Amino acid sequence: MIFMSRRAPRFRGFAVAVCAGLGWGCCVFAQKLDVVGRIGDQEVSTEEVRAALSGLPPAEQARLAGDSALLQQMVRSILVRKAVLQELQEKKWDQSPEVKARMEQVREAALTESYLQTMSQPPDSYPNETELQSAYETTKPSLLVPRSYRLAQIFIAVPKNGTPEEVKKSRAKADAIYTRLLAPGGDFATVAKADSEERESAARGGEIGWLAENQIQPEILSQLPKLSLNLVSQPVKLNDGWHILKVLDAREPYTPTLEQVRSQLREQMRAEKARTNSQALIERMLQTRPVTLEDPTLSKVLAPASAR
Repeated sequence: MIFMSRRAPRFRGFAVAVCAGLGWGCCVFAQKLDVVGRIGDQEVSTEEVRAALSGLPPAEQARLAGDSALLQQMVRSILVRKAVLQELQEKKWDQSPEVKARMEQVREAALTESYLQTMSQPPDSYPNETELQSAYETTKPSLLVPRSYRLAQIFIAVPKNGTPEEVKKSRAKADAIYTRLLAPGGDFATVAKADSEERESAARGGEIGWLAENQIQPEILSQLPKLSLNLVSQPVKLNDGWHILKVLDAREPYTPTLEQVRSQLREQMRAEKARTNSQALIERMLQTRPVTLEDPTLSKVLAPASAR
């Protein structure tokens, strides 16, 4: 591995009006919800998925909206939870005193968190343009994007704990591929698809994509400045095997403009403001409701039953 390790459709339900005459008449609406999944006789509707999504942070909502596999995983989790709930209710598990006590603790924690979140939200007008600009200037140094490279590779694996003979064989294969690439008509993408042993990038003609300098292994990074665009490197040895590289493009370090980071910066500022507001709210409560602790009584909580 040449890089270092770095984590709704509109409702289409319909209503049917059933009118009965009582002089003035009345209407009862039955609403059919779209079902997105089933487990046994349990179903998950689009509205349930939307409700689950609404409780997530905006960034997580956006991630799920852009990744159907993650969204499907979320629906599976909801279905599994429904199946477990159905079984425990059939066994009256939720009626035991211990479970009821835990449920009450969870309910109180959820209510507390919901209240603090709601009461701590900054106004929609926060931050204004002046506040955004000031925050941008303050954080500007940390926004610097280092030099980046768009890379392609051909990878030849070296067996873990391989014998000297196996290491020699893999090196010979890498050298042979390098020679073919230097020959007239040698096409990197074609050779990568045929011979690279890292199949994901091989399917793209060896292309890995854009990597910043701080994401690239030092052994690889040291080779990149020596390569002009579209030139091929000699095989580079890492712990996992041999890497033949090609620089497809390069970008100099740059700092994003305010417009490029506006939405992320605004979200970050609102979250920080909400945390500050929440802490201030708690401090105001404590001023009117001072906390007192009875140490002698508290010490008995963890004491053995025989000593109480």
